[in-house]
Order: sequence, then C-alpha cells, then structure tokens
Amino acid sequence: MSLFNKILKNRNQNKSQKTINKAGGEAFTQSPKMKLASILLTSFAQDQYYRKAEDAFKEMVALLSIVNPLFAAKAAIYARQKYGMRSITHVLAGEMAAYVSGQTWAKDFYNQIIRRPDDMLEIAAYYQAKGGKNLPNAMKKGFASAFDKFDGYQIAKYRGDGKAVKLIDLVNMVHPTPTLANASALQQLVDGKLKNIETWEAKLTMAGQKARNEAEKTRLKLNVWNQLLQEGKLGYFALIRNLRNIAAFQDSRLINLAYAQLTDANRIKKSLVLPFRLIIAWKQIGNTDRFARKLRSGLERAIDIACDNVPELENTLVVIDNSGSMHQKVSNSEHILCNEMGAAFGMMLAKRCNADILEFGTSARYIRYNLNDSVMDFATNFERNNKVGHGTNFHSIFQHIQKPYDRIVIFSDMQGWIGYTNPSNSFNIYKAKTKSNPYLYSFDLAGYGTMQFPENKIFCLAGFSEKVFDLMGVIETNPKALVRAIEAIEL
Repeated sequence: MSLFNKILKNRNQNKSQKTINKAGGEAFTQSPKMKLASILLTSFAQDQYYRKAEDAFKEMVALLSIVNPLFAAKAAIYARQKYGMRSITHVLAGEMAAYVSGQTWAKDFYNQIIRRPDDMLEIAAYYQAKGGKNLPNAMKKGFASAFDKFDGYQIAKYRGDGKAVKLIDLVNMVHPTPTLANASALQQLVDGKLKNIETWEAKLTMAGQKARNEAEKTRLKLNVWNQLLQEGKLGYFALIRNLRNIAAFQDSRLINLAYAQLTDANRIKKSLVLPFRLIIAWKQIGNTDRFARKLRSGLERAIDIACDNVPELENTLVVIDNSGSMHQKVSNSEHILCNEMGAAFGMMLAKRCNADILEFGTSARYIRYNLNDSVMDFATNFERNNKVGHGTNFHSIFQHIQKPYDRIVIFSDMQGWIGYTNPSNSFNIYKAKTKSNPYLYSFDLAGYGTMQFPENKIFCLAGFSEKVFDLMGVIETNPKALVRAIEAIEL
C-alpha cells in the first residue's frame, strides 16, 4: 500500500485514515503538515531502520506538492533555527526552489533558513546536484542578504575549500553587499588571500607546527586550550567534541574552565546543541580519573540545564519503546540509539513530574527508578536492561497498566506490528476498566509518518530537541501546538 497515494487521495480531509506502517502493522496516517514536520524534526538525511535516506527525501518532496508552500517554508525555518536540524532543511530548501517563484516571502525564506555560511553552500550544492544550473533569483537574493549575518571569522572558517561549491563560488554568484564586519574578509576571499587562522583547529595546528618535540607540543597545545576557554572563543559544540582531548592534559585549571563553560546556561541555550550530543560526549569521556569525572558531572549538569523547560505534569505515565527497530542509530555518524534518546527524554520528563515509567517491546513492564538517578546512566543502560523482548506491541502497554493516569506519554518510532491491528481497542478497554480518559502524547522519534492512534485522539510531537518540551506545556489546551508553532514563524 502506498502511503503517499493515500495522502494524495485524502488531501482535503482532516481526519486520520487507516494505513499500513513500515513494519506491516495497522496504523493511521498523519496529516500532511504533521508528517512534514515530523520528517524535518527527526531526519538526519541518513538511512534508518525502516527507511532509506533517499526514500525520506522522496516522501518529503511528495508532501511539498500537498502542503501550502508557505507552511513548508516556515517548517524548514522552525527546524533549522529552533531545533538545530541541518541536512534535512538543506534538502527542503533546495526542493523549495520549484515552489517559491513569484512568492513575496521567497527571498526572506532563503535568508532566514541560513544560520551558518556553510548552510548556503550545502543548499546550493544540493540544488545543483539535482540538475539546477543557475541559482533562482529568490535564492540569490536571500543568500546575498544572509551574508550580512557573518563576520570575517565566520567567512574564513566556512570557506569550503575543496568542496563542490566553495564560498568564493557563492560570492561570485550572489554578489553580497559588504558590511563593516565582513568587507575586509570578503575582499581577501575574492583575492585568494583569506586565511583561517583564528579557529581552534587552526590554532592547534599552528601550535603543533611550532613545537620542536612532543613535550613542547603538549605545552603549546595546553596553552591554546587555556586561551580559547579564557577568551570564550571555543563554541559549545566544539567544546563537547573535544572533552576527551581536554581531559587528556590532566590540568586542573583547564578542567575547571571547561566545566564552567559546560554548565553556562546562556551558552547551552544559545548553542542549539541537541541533548543527545551531550549523552554521546558523556559516554565517550568515561570516568577513569578525577579529571574525566569532573567533566562527566559537568555534562550531567548541562543536560539538566538544557531541559529545565520540562513541564510538571501530575499523574503521568512515561512509556518508552525498547523494541528492535528502536535499536537504530539516531544518526549514522553518532553513537547513540533511538531507544537511548527516548529513554533520555522519558527520564527527564519522569523526574520532573515524578511519573511512572513503563518500557515495552513484545511485552511491557514498569521500571523502578530514583528521582536522583542520572539521566545519562538511565539512557545508556536502557537497551542492555531490556526484559520485554524486541517486538513492537502497543497493545501490551494498555494490557499491563491497571490504574488510571491523567496523561500517557509514549516515546517511540510508532511502528507497531504485533497483532497487526492498531491499539485503539486496547486503549478503549483500558479507559473503561480504569474509568479514566487520559491525554495521550505520541512522541515520534523517527518521523516515519504514521501513528498508532487517530490524530484527533492524541497530541503529536516530534524531534530530538529539548525545545519540544515547550509545546508540552500548552498542548493540552492547544492540540495542534506543533503545527501552530510553525505557523507562527514570521516570514
């Protein structure tokens, strides 16, 4: 059964329709808007357990012919600027060229979708790889305006040397108007004289080149790290990527500087670093000595700060999918699984709400935990403690729980298949048995585009950013909170 044909046939209907999910089980379609949002907020443009990256692109392209182009543009901006999603928004921006001609907002779209100079390079490269020769006027004008955001440091850092589309190529295509902040760098770029000497990579390389022996190399590199941290010139993402290198110096002063910046609330909030990257760094740093332990504790504090927007929701059940398909990596380049990410978000929510936690696979079981337990420990141990099997049986959730809840929050890829029927009947039996009528949250961790319940019965959320918790604070009074948040983007 073709999911897209089903959406096309029902493009004017708001009600969810029955379909077959990618695991072969009965499910419900999402609305086209919600499905597009789910793909944008969960896809890293790489292969998944049930879907190849190219198939995700095709699904997204098909949705662009259904949804309003203005909504699609706002969804891409929301995913890039609010959630920090990169590659999938580059794909959409490239595909949007076919839909923005004559639109008054087109230039602003291509300006607002840009957060870093290399965003422009990736979008232009994608567009040209798909057969586009000259960039559309809206893209050119938007990119020319986007250059105003960047100073000489950023232009030097993201020159794109050796790439199919380099920054100098883009400058020649769009002819940006120089500003006080970037005029000198743009001129040097055009003249072929721009050097990347201020980034942490460049400074460490120069330190290594100056050293006459290994001892001097260690000393010079330690000085570079100290200078970068003291002057606040190391970005937050670069900091967490380099924690193992920093720990290796075993220098208390350096460790204390790193800890202070790891736990700086302003830096955390501005960085758009996704929480799973903090978990990856926590896993990689280890706890072999006092220096590593200090940085590990900083990462644990950082994730608490990043997720301090988790709402307090009383009498809540958190349900985490630990089935086989949840053992896929969030991203091919990252060492964290979907079930670990679901466990992290689930534990954050559970600790804030003092909620019960249930894991499910073929069967279901409650998990005991302490309110002082580490989110990191819980998430990274979740898969190995699996005692529920690797099937995906949503029925088992409602067959197992025996008491009423005000709300049930499910973290899953939504690919139920055991019994091959959707769990609506099991859910209704549970409600009748417990005389309850809970809110039901469907937290999509893969963006496959199907649900286990009709959309008008649940609240759909998606994404790997802690910003999704902002929506949970209002969604019970505004069931379409995610779609409404996207529509509120000014363009």
